[in-house]
Amino acid sequence: MPVSPNTAGSAPVAVIPVHQSIESGLYKFMQRAFREAEEAGAMYIVLDINTLGGRVDTAEEIGELVRGSQIPTVAFVHGKAVSAGSYIALNAGVIMMEPGSSIGSAAVVDGTGREVESAKVVSHWASEMRSAAELRQRDPRIAEAMVDKNVGVSLPGLNRTVQQGELVSLTAEEAYAVGYADRVAKNLQEVKHFLNADHHPELMISPSPAETLARFLVQPYIATLLLVIGIAGVAIELFVPGFGLPGILGLVGFGLYFFGHYIAGFAGGEELALFALGIVLLILELFVSSFGLLGVAGILCLFGSVVMAAYNTASAVISLGIAAAIALVIIIIVVRLFKHRGVWNKFILRDELRTEQGYVSTPSKMGLLGQPGTAITPLRPAGTALFQGQRVDVVTNGEFIPAQTDIYVVGVEGVRVVVARKV
Repeated sequence: MPVSPNTAGSAPVAVIPVHQSIESGLYKFMQRAFREAEEAGAMYIVLDINTLGGRVDTAEEIGELVRGSQIPTVAFVHGKAVSAGSYIALNAGVIMMEPGSSIGSAAVVDGTGREVESAKVVSHWASEMRSAAELRQRDPRIAEAMVDKNVGVSLPGLNRTVQQGELVSLTAEEAYAVGYADRVAKNLQEVKHFLNADHHPELMISPSPAETLARFLVQPYIATLLLVIGIAGVAIELFVPGFGLPGILGLVGFGLYFFGHYIAGFAGGEELALFALGIVLLILELFVSSFGLLGVAGILCLFGSVVMAAYNTASAVISLGIAAAIALVIIIIVVRLFKHRGVWNKFILRDELRTEQGYVSTPSKMGLLGQPGTAITPLRPAGTALFQGQRVDVVTNGEFIPAQTDIYVVGVEGVRVVVARKV
């Protein structure tokens, strides 16, 4: 049902930017922006759209937010409203476009930019586009043809047909001709003039610096990078202590991850507490013999907090898996390079008492080399001999020497004294 605008002279026109990519952080910002517009008693909400698209699930949430607004909504496309951006525009009560702008080409693509060909996915997204168009009395076939290449459609007012194998993309003038744009407007002032709001003040609602940073940090690639830094840094500091820098970087990595998700509205105090508990358990594992139970519990707490803080659980598990694999490689390299500083060295005796350093386990017998003596017992080939009144255990090179035979020392190998018959 159309909502009547607030025509009070002081009612502002709230302008909300929908720029760059459409991701989870944008939805949380727009929730705040719509709330501020309502609190200010805004006459209209103008969505200033210039985006190449983004996440389909986020676009659907924003679309629901736009449809459920108690304030009339206007989409002002001043650049591109492509893919998910076109869906957001279609949910607005009025669409106005700047000359040279475009709307359409709403094919579903995956994380690598490849077009998704799954019939189930395409059918779902096409139905969402159709519903948005029907809600605002726009031709649903054109909206469907923006998504599905298998839908050919004629464009009334343009005398041309988009054949199968093509996606519909409309310029501002074409969108106006087919009824997808209510007006071609050069700037925001013309938008306000069309809305009979020339004399109403503008309320610009922009993302705060924290929200801008959060939107950057919650992007999948950035979040994965932060997890790599966090896991590798903390693990290196635990296993190869003494550096300090890896531990600091690890905590900064995890800190930025949770900061972004907290500001974006996905993480709360529970996730932060679970993460802190995980760190404590890992530290205790180094000093308490728990047969690995504390370590396993700590890792589960860390990973659980990361997944719970994320916008999408499946996406978080994938990011965590990739980050853990990369971090493991980094940890192995660092541990091998600095293995002499590892925590395990606390439990391994590495001091050596070398002879060269003055340490001996038994008295040296090198002084016997070449000394004459007498066999006290038969040498077969081992036995006992007497050297200058000292009894010494000796061995021959294999020959038999009877007792009371004169001998001499031909070699000393540690405690082994080798003798031969004296000729």
